Amino acid sequence: MARRLGIASLLLALTFTPAALAQVSDADRATARSLAVEGQEALERRDFAAALDRFSRADAIIHAPTLLLGVARAQVGVGQWIAAQESYSRILREGVPEKSPEQFFEAIAAAQRELDALTPRIPQVLISVIGPDTTAVTIDDAPVPRAALGVRRPVDPGDHVVRAAAAGFAPLEVKVTLAEGASETVALELKPVAPPPVKPSPPVAPRPDQGAPASGSGGSSRTVLAIAAFGLGGAGLAAGAVGGVLALGKHGDLSGRCPASRCDPAFKGDIDSYHALGTLSTIGFAIGAVGVGAGAFLLLTAPRSPQRAGISITPVIGLGSAGAKGSF
Repeated sequence: MARRLGIASLLLALTFTPAALAQVSDADRATARSLAVEGQEALERRDFAAALDRFSRADAIIHAPTLLLGVARAQVGVGQWIAAQESYSRILREGVPEKSPEQFFEAIAAAQRELDALTPRIPQVLISVIGPDTTAVTIDDAPVPRAALGVRRPVDPGDHVVRAAAAGFAPLEVKVTLAEGASETVALELKPVAPPPVKPSPPVAPRPDQGAPASGSGGSSRTVLAIAAFGLGGAGLAAGAVGGVLALGKHGDLSGRCPASRCDPAFKGDIDSYHALGTLSTIGFAIGAVGVGAGAFLLLTAPRSPQRAGISITPVIGLGSAGAKGSF
């Protein structure tokens, strides 16, 4: 009997709608009544998902407090308590015109009673976050505004997943189960992610056309060239000194045998030997000077390292000898 009265009440309310709903076509009005009957029947057999579908469709065609009340009751049945709370509140906010059917006023009164009974049953969760201001928080993948953090937030009963994430921090995920009327706190503290260790770059082998690496080898090769130049310069100076000594001896001998610088043609061979020794001495000294100068230049311009800081090379020239000495 109660079921028949409920369906009859819906049919009557959708037949005598306010003037504001008079623009709805007869076909739409009939469709809404049929959906409302199916919704009420599903609600009474506790098939809340079907009831929610039918009442939502009917209310989309003809918005009426009786149909929205059916939506709210179905939402409570499927566990969508936050949505049901909003549906009840919407009925109360919108109200109805004075000349509306009595069933509309009864729907408003029922919405108030059921809202008052539902509100204390809704669970609440308080989410606190320790981390950067850019932390993104979600409940069941739905974003939570930063202004809603640290305060009680109504949620539907059941299992929920709270997540927090921020760039440079390890993400967090907490699962919480909220019973009817429960109040829980979820504390999230984000930890910075340590940067990955930097792997040293492997040494790059020189290409065949590049030769040895420049670091370190350039200085040592210049030092070797400097020593070789000093050696060549020392040999040149030695040759020049020996040639000079022999040329001076030959000159003294010819001076004794050639008065007034006039020599007998028989001494032509000795004269040629004298000139050859002079030329040899000159060339030797020239090579020696160039070698010692080049060696000094290479040594002074070579890159220094702590290992070579104590290297010292000094040319040595003596009578009939020339060379270089060094310390390492």
